[in-house]
Amino acid sequence: MLNTIFTQRQRKSIGQAKTSKTNKTNILPGVKTALALCLLAAVTACANSPNSKALEESLAADPKLQQNPVVLSPPPPPPAVETSTTAKLPPDFPTEIPLYPNAQLIEVGGQTDPSPKTVRLRWESTDPINSVQNFYTKEFGRSNWQIVSSPSADEPGTLVATRDNLRVTVSLSPTQKVGGSTEFAIDYSKEDSEIASSPQPSNSESSPSPTASPTPSNSEETTPATPTAPKSAKVSELDSQIPQQLRQYVADLAQLEVLKVRSTENANLETNSTLPKPNKIITRREYARWLVAANNQIYASRQAKQIRLAVDSSEPAFSDVSKTDPDFSVIQGLAEAGVIPSSLSADTKDVKFRPDAPLTRETMILWKVPLDTRQILPTANIDGVKEKWGFQDASKIDSQASRAILADFNNGDLANIRRVFGFTTLFQPKKSVTRAEAAASLWYFGVQDGGLSAKDALQAKSQPTQ
Repeated sequence: MLNTIFTQRQRKSIGQAKTSKTNKTNILPGVKTALALCLLAAVTACANSPNSKALEESLAADPKLQQNPVVLSPPPPPPAVETSTTAKLPPDFPTEIPLYPNAQLIEVGGQTDPSPKTVRLRWESTDPINSVQNFYTKEFGRSNWQIVSSPSADEPGTLVATRDNLRVTVSLSPTQKVGGSTEFAIDYSKEDSEIASSPQPSNSESSPSPTASPTPSNSEETTPATPTAPKSAKVSELDSQIPQQLRQYVADLAQLEVLKVRSTENANLETNSTLPKPNKIITRREYARWLVAANNQIYASRQAKQIRLAVDSSEPAFSDVSKTDPDFSVIQGLAEAGVIPSSLSADTKDVKFRPDAPLTRETMILWKVPLDTRQILPTANIDGVKEKWGFQDASKIDSQASRAILADFNNGDLANIRRVFGFTTLFQPKKSVTRAEAAASLWYFGVQDGGLSAKDALQAKSQPTQ
């Protein structure tokens, strides 16, 4: 009985649930239809209302923009900036200013001071700042510069030096950039519109301009000799083939009438205002002639330093230079003075001079240096020459010439090699010398502590005799 009652109630409950679900399903479509009719009525009402046109106009595009559209142009490109790869030294950069070897020019500034004109160069180096400071302190201390102010050894700062009409300021910063590079600046100004045209013997290092008068003097200070007007005129007349770094040397010696040449083998010596064929290879006899003439002209008032010419009664030191040779007195005089190796000095077993053979670099230094030092050449070896000069081809230098080359290094900025060939790591000892190079070697005689140049000799000649 109970089971029958429970079963009947359960069936009744299920039937009521089905009826309720069916009713809900039938109601939903009607509700959706009603909502759709209401929305359509609202839209129709808006379209017919007076505000519908205003709403449409507010949402429409501006007719002015349609007639005159705005064109957006691309932004202008940024101005070009000079980078470190394009920075170059000014064309009129004074060669007297030493340049730090391991530095790169990153910027060239314009005029920073209206009078006198000042130019700023910014440099970057991987070396520490104290290395840069030590370099310029050393260079300005030995190259005839006058140091006006210098930083302390412990703390970098500003180094100021002057020379003639040139003023240089090296600004050293104690900080170092990220990555290990160091920046420093060089400011230079010139009192006149042009740097003095006195020649310098080196590319990276400048030599002092000798100022001693031809006669001994007790004065501690001397005034640098300035080029005279006639000498400047001769510079402009020189053959354009003469290397620019050698032109002033050639001009001074030409004005001293030292560079005499023969147009033909048996012709008389000719004096020219310029040097003919400056890039022609010079012979050994020509250089011997110029060597004696330059020495005696520069030391015109010091007979004790002049080379005596040989007389006809002298026994020839060389078998190929007889008494009838036009240059016998000069070549024999150099041999008798012990300036050039000969059988008289027992420095060589070669009894031939080979006067018409080309002059080599090592021979030129071997003959010239004894007239600078005026003493016996020091002993030398290949390792010593390579250590001092850094020549990669030091092993090719004759052992006798290496003594003169080592002694030449000890002359600092006045070394013949620096003056003639500039900076080089290859000496090329067997290479022939040109006339212009030979003339440059004869521009100065002496050592750093005392000597005379062709410019000094010209200045002495221009002074009135008392």
